[in-house]
Amino acid sequence: MEFVLQTPLPIDDDVATIVAHVRAHRSAVVVAPPGSGKTTRVPPALTAIGKTILLQPRRVAARALARRIASERGWTIGNEIGWQIRFERRFSDRTRLLVATEGILTARMQSDPLLSDFDVIVLDEFHERSIHADVALAMAKQAMEARPDLAVVVMSATIAASDVSHFLGGARVFEVGTRRFPVDVHYRPGLSVADAVREQLRNPAGDILCFLPGMREIERAAAELANADALVLPLHGSLDVDAQERALAPAPRRKVILATNIAETSLTVEGITDVIDSGLHKVLRFDLDTAVDHLVVERIAADSAEQRAGRAGRTQAGRAIRLWDARDILRPHREPDIHRVDLGPSLLDIVAWGGDPRAFAWFERPDEERIEAGMDLLTALGAIDSGRLTSAGMTLRSLPLHPRLGRILIDAHGADEAVTLVAKLGGGGPSEERELVSMARKLLGDDYRQHIDDATLRRALLAGYPDRVAQRREPKSARVLLSSGTGATLAREIDDGNGEFLVVLDITGDLVRMARVVEREWLSPTRKEIVHELEGNRVRAIERSWYGAILLHEQHVAPQQAEAERILAEHAKPEEMLVRRVAFAQLDVDWPSLIAIAVVGKRSLDQVQIELPFPLRRKLDELAPLTIPLPSGRSARLEYRDDGSVVASAKLQELFGLAESPRLGPRRTPITFALLSPGGRPVQITQDLRGFWNGAYQEVRKELRGRYPKHPWPEDPWTAPATHRTKRR
Repeated sequence: MEFVLQTPLPIDDDVATIVAHVRAHRSAVVVAPPGSGKTTRVPPALTAIGKTILLQPRRVAARALARRIASERGWTIGNEIGWQIRFERRFSDRTRLLVATEGILTARMQSDPLLSDFDVIVLDEFHERSIHADVALAMAKQAMEARPDLAVVVMSATIAASDVSHFLGGARVFEVGTRRFPVDVHYRPGLSVADAVREQLRNPAGDILCFLPGMREIERAAAELANADALVLPLHGSLDVDAQERALAPAPRRKVILATNIAETSLTVEGITDVIDSGLHKVLRFDLDTAVDHLVVERIAADSAEQRAGRAGRTQAGRAIRLWDARDILRPHREPDIHRVDLGPSLLDIVAWGGDPRAFAWFERPDEERIEAGMDLLTALGAIDSGRLTSAGMTLRSLPLHPRLGRILIDAHGADEAVTLVAKLGGGGPSEERELVSMARKLLGDDYRQHIDDATLRRALLAGYPDRVAQRREPKSARVLLSSGTGATLAREIDDGNGEFLVVLDITGDLVRMARVVEREWLSPTRKEIVHELEGNRVRAIERSWYGAILLHEQHVAPQQAEAERILAEHAKPEEMLVRRVAFAQLDVDWPSLIAIAVVGKRSLDQVQIELPFPLRRKLDELAPLTIPLPSGRSARLEYRDDGSVVASAKLQELFGLAESPRLGPRRTPITFALLSPGGRPVQITQDLRGFWNGAYQEVRKELRGRYPKHPWPEDPWTAPATHRTKRR
């Protein structure tokens, strides 16, 4: 029997064209605003091509859409249409259209990378840019390239369609308008949601849809509206199915629906004429405090505000009350998850799928540093090894938790104590705790324990946070050093002074708000190093074991000879006088090579003797001798100075009769004589001995012969014999 749709929608005229194009070209991008019917009309029509999977960001929307499509088509849930979401499956082999949350597709593709059970993949609400949708699109593209019979369709309310089209190889973009009634927008900064609802209830109109950021805000507003003359109904992802259905179904009384942003685009809520928008929503963002993603309250983007207001003008003219100042500037578009959430879970998905995140063809590539950090964490958690999935990683993939928290739950045998902590760290509530207990029992089997001892729990926490270890700087001190290398302080209310090492579970800035003691022997070094240092003149070696930036142990070991020689070569220097002699003689000497030879086999600078090879040494002795013979028969040591001069010190009497200073070296440099008194004090410095004997000598003689009467002071120094002796000798 041919089924005829009862309610015409703006997209109906385009559906046949879209299906025909996808059948022929295997891809399309459909851009249509909320209320156009894209989600309820296009995917079921695509089942004419083959079995279709429809990806939705939220569980509430997945179930509601499946029921809506079943109602419109006359299909049966679990037969022609079904859904698969976390903790829930309603489909069979006869299902032609499967509505699933985004993580389901990546999980399916890990066991079947080509997704051979389906002919068409539809990614809906892509404008929300969840990281699951980004990864799913990239995986779907590769499957499409490997399968000539697989089609991919991306649908969105608002999107940069050209980017998606280009990524899919030039997919055609279908832009579908919608029949929208005018919406009168008012700004009421400072007004509460409950007060805004009371004002709107005075106006005779349809139902009111209120957008609030989360469950707690919804519960607070519901309590404030307890006496309102309307049926006040919450709508958020934590509700059970019946409660969600009550919010969506027609009612005999006027309804006030208090919803999160799940009602923004994914769901069609009939009868809405008034929208009250808090301007806030909750998004996942990586939380440095707990090192996992958390839902945080933030201002919505301008495109979200427009979509929310549009809910009031779907069937007739409506009103939108915005609870912020009209002068406030909102971000134009939503920030993609890829830039604000932890990549770890998605990297694990890619590895499990058989890919390398570093070479993965991302729709929008994250920063390389974040990819590397995520891979390092997965390695530390034991989820991957050399870039490949481990058995532990396979188990972690089956848990709807961040890999950190999954590792805690597994190592703690699924015990209640761990479930409570995991839910707290992950921001979950009691309902999630119940789901985790049920899943842990099923997944762990005989390894499940309802309760564990404290040591087992603490070891499990360390397994989940291996990169968040701290060491007290002194015994019982609240000041700690983190394994990351930064310092922190334990909050007074959590610090009992026990333990040298702790695993940090929650930290704000440099204040640790949650931590547990771990034992030193549980910490396996992340690296070891042998450090060679010069202590005094000798090379010493110290082996150090580190846990990140925390020093666990150090001990002296025998130096490695190559390192000892390297350090000695850095510090060894030839004697300064030898260097000056070589420079004076203008010899070409390769000092680094000579030093390298001198340090071979040595471990102390005292053992290093830097010498010239024999031919150079002979040449040096010829051009820059160490001593010079004196007329007295003795020798004077030569001092080679930085300025290129050479100086000899000798007693004046030893040079009697010497008229010219000897010359040395390639430049024939004259020796500068420091003429000394018998007591060794310099009385004249000169290179002109002839001038000294003929001039200044007589003045020196007068001054010194009375002081040194035992020494010869002849009137004629030219004829007097040179001597180093006194007159009596």
